[in-house]
Amino acid sequence: MPTKDAVRHALLGCLVLLLVAVPGALAQFPPPPPAGAPAPPTFGAEALDQLLAPIALYPDALLAQILMAATYPLEVVEAARWVQAYPYVTGPQLEVAMQQQPWDPSVKSLTAFPQVLAMMNSMLDWTQKLGDAFLAQPQDVMATVQLLRAKAQAAGYLQSTPQQAVVVEPQGIQIEPANSQLVYVPIYDPTVVYGPWWYPAYPPYYWYPPGYVVGAPGLSFGLGVAVGAALWGGFDWGHHSVHINGTNFNTFNRTTIPNPTWRHDADHRRGVPYYDPGVRQRFGQGPRPGVDARQAFRGRAQEAPRPLAPPAPQAPRQPAALEGLGRGGETRSASDRGRLSWQSLGAASPAPSAPVSRPSTGAVRPAPSPPRPAGGGGSGQRR
Repeated sequence: MPTKDAVRHALLGCLVLLLVAVPGALAQFPPPPPAGAPAPPTFGAEALDQLLAPIALYPDALLAQILMAATYPLEVVEAARWVQAYPYVTGPQLEVAMQQQPWDPSVKSLTAFPQVLAMMNSMLDWTQKLGDAFLAQPQDVMATVQLLRAKAQAAGYLQSTPQQAVVVEPQGIQIEPANSQLVYVPIYDPTVVYGPWWYPAYPPYYWYPPGYVVGAPGLSFGLGVAVGAALWGGFDWGHHSVHINGTNFNTFNRTTIPNPTWRHDADHRRGVPYYDPGVRQRFGQGPRPGVDARQAFRGRAQEAPRPLAPPAPQAPRQPAALEGLGRGGETRSASDRGRLSWQSLGAASPAPSAPVSRPSTGAVRPAPSPPRPAGGGGSGQRR
């Protein structure tokens, strides 16, 4: 039986070992951030580069409208299905048809660009993350666009062509249609035009229309799109803000806006959860329900489009998405998991009064996905 002294010596030895071990164990954990320190951004440099790579070289106005529309992913799905069902409605008939749809003006405007809607519809995971990033970190998004454009220009792939004008100014690189009435959507391989990709764990998203040769050098362009007043977005690169061409906006939407600056309209979000905690709080949404909420709006993007019953005529309303001060600012997934909630897809399409011919854009067949990184965020340092 051990004596009291032996027990005392054993306890003392354990205490000494514990005191030696604790500092080493504690050293494995980073100290808590100081009180009042800002939280790290939801989307790091790696994730932003990855998200914006496929569209950073688009014309400014079209890029701005894609970013706005991405904040309403369910309405993007509806609009893509509408365009698939009525591919022959264009020009003035399209403007008239859009007056009867309940979508945000940014979503309506993309019906003039079937190729863009096909991309956003087939990459729903990308579309939702793009919109989340634009709402949470608008200035970071616009800074990333400029960094990607600078890389493409340094690599020799971004320059003026008969389809587009590239203007370099102190506040940033602008891309405008060479002809304001004829817009060409560029097609390119992000792993080529920007040079060797700098984040192996975050390879860029990509999408190619039918017939595109993957790995083709430089930028290529399909048929020009006569968009009329459907192109009304834009950027103030010096102040990292979005601005609106009020004349075109009012013409396309049959309305009058007193203050043409963009503001996200949470009503058009249709209950899709916001990813960033600050954005959720700003727009009055409760805690994020988890990954099931993101999965809930995916999964049925590849269904064949079905014609929708025409709605009762509606008078155009004052869009709430463009009023007041603007607050906004892993690789491509086929998003074939989960189930898309179609409870809100009763938004119908008008029966066109007379068919208008338009060249078919062909079937939408996304390119095979590269390996998907583990997460959608990232906190790497900007290059």
